[in-house]
Amino acid sequence: MDQTNSHSDDGPDSAAHGERRYRFLVAGYAISSYGTFLNMVALNLFVYETTGRAIAMGLFMAVRLGSGFAAGLTAGTLLARFTAKTVMLWTNVAQAAVMLLLVLAPDGLRTGALVAVSVVVGSCGTLFMVSLRSSIPEMVGTDRRGWANSLSITGRSLAMVAGFASAGVVVSLVGYTAAFVVDMATFVICAVTVALLPIAGGGRGKSARPDSEGDSGGRAEQGAAAAEKAGRRRMPVAFVALAAAPGLGLMVALRGVDAFGSSSHNAALPVYSADLDASRPAVFVSAFWCLWALGNVVAQQVIQRYAKRTGRSVGALGFGYGTIVMSGAFILAFAGFPLVATGAIALVAGAADGLTEVSYTSHLQTLSTDLRGHAFGLSATFENLGFGVGMILVAAALDRYSPLTVVGWSHGAAMVVAVAFLLRVAGLRRGERRGGGDGEGAGSGAGEREPHRGDRDGAEVPGS
Repeated sequence: MDQTNSHSDDGPDSAAHGERRYRFLVAGYAISSYGTFLNMVALNLFVYETTGRAIAMGLFMAVRLGSGFAAGLTAGTLLARFTAKTVMLWTNVAQAAVMLLLVLAPDGLRTGALVAVSVVVGSCGTLFMVSLRSSIPEMVGTDRRGWANSLSITGRSLAMVAGFASAGVVVSLVGYTAAFVVDMATFVICAVTVALLPIAGGGRGKSARPDSEGDSGGRAEQGAAAAEKAGRRRMPVAFVALAAAPGLGLMVALRGVDAFGSSSHNAALPVYSADLDASRPAVFVSAFWCLWALGNVVAQQVIQRYAKRTGRSVGALGFGYGTIVMSGAFILAFAGFPLVATGAIALVAGAADGLTEVSYTSHLQTLSTDLRGHAFGLSATFENLGFGVGMILVAAALDRYSPLTVVGWSHGAAMVVAVAFLLRVAGLRRGERRGGGDGEGAGSGAGEREPHRGDRDGAEVPGS
C-alpha cells in the first residue's frame, strides 16, 4: 500500500490504518528499547566481570558513543541511497546477530565479541533512530507528526524504566546469557514490526513526500536544489539542512549542549544516591528515573490532547523553554531538598524533557525530505559528541567537586544557550511582524500564500 497520497485521496480510513500500523511499529520499538536499556546494565556488569577492570566499562561506553557519532555523520548519505524501512530493518537484524555472536563466543573471544557489540549497537542504534524520526511524516502524515513523536517517546520512556528496573533481577536470577538472549529477541521482534510496516516509497526521501506537505512554497524543490548545490560546492548536505531555516543551526547546537548536561546528571545520580544511603544506593536512582518517566509520559498525553484540540504544535519555542525548565529541575534535584520535593522535581524534569523531545523532533521534520535525514544525522552526531565528552569531563570533575556543582555548571551551560536561542527566535518573530508575515522568519513568501498560524514562532522552515 502506497501511503504517499493516502491522507488526501483515500480518506480517513486509510489514515487510520496507517496510524494503526505505526502503533504496531512503536510497540516493537518499545520492546527493542527495553532490551537496549536492559543490556546497558547487563553489558557493563559483564564487561567488568570479564576484564576485571573498571576502566574497561568506560572504554566500552566510549566505543559505543564513538560508533554512534560516526553513524550520525553517515546517516543522511545512507538514507539518500536506501529506504528508511530498509535501514531500520537491517539495523535491527545486525544488532540481533551481534548479540547472538556474543552468546556463542568462546571465552577466548569474549573481549573481541564485546567490542563488536559496542560498535554495532552504537552505530545501528543511531541509524535506526535517525531513520525512524526522518520517516515519520511519510508514515502518518505531516499533520500527525507531533502525535507520532509523542507516542514513540512514551514507549521509549516506559521501556527505559522497565529495562533499568528489571536488569538487576534478570541478571541475578537467570544470568548474563539469558539477558543477552532476551535482548536479541527484542531486536528480532522490532525487525518483524518494521518488515510489516508500509511506508511510502519505503521512506525514501526523494520519492516519498506527504501530500499535506505538498509544494507549499516550493520547499521540497528548494531542498533538492540546495542539496544539488551543496554537492557542486562539496559542502556537506547536513550543513545545508541547518541553513534551511533561521535559527535551526543554533537549535541543533543547543541539543548537543543539552546532551552534555544530560551526561552530568546520569553520572552524578549514583554518586548522590550513595551519599544519601550508602547501604542501598540503587533505591534513589530507581525511584528518580521512575518519577522522571511518569512525568515524561504525562507530558506526552498533554501534548497529544493539546494538538488534537487546537491543531497547533508546541513549536521551537517549546524546545527553548522546555530546555530551561528541564535543566533547572535537574540542578534542583541535587540541591538536597526533602525526598518528597525531589520526587516532584523529578516529575517536572521528565515532563520538560518530554516537551523538548517532541518539539525538537517535530521541528526538524518540517525540513524537506531531501534534507531531513541529513539534519537528523548531524543532530545525532552532536548529541553523541555532547554526551561522550560530558561523560569524560564529568567523571573527572566528580572526583573533586560535589554533584550539585558539576550538574549546576553543565546544565547551566545548556540554560545559557537556550536563552540565546529564545532571543534569536524572538528577533525572528519581530522581523516577521515588521515584514507582515513575509520577513526573515517566514521565508519564500510563505506569509503571502498562507494564513497566519497560531503555532508559528518565527523559526519555521521556509514554506512550512
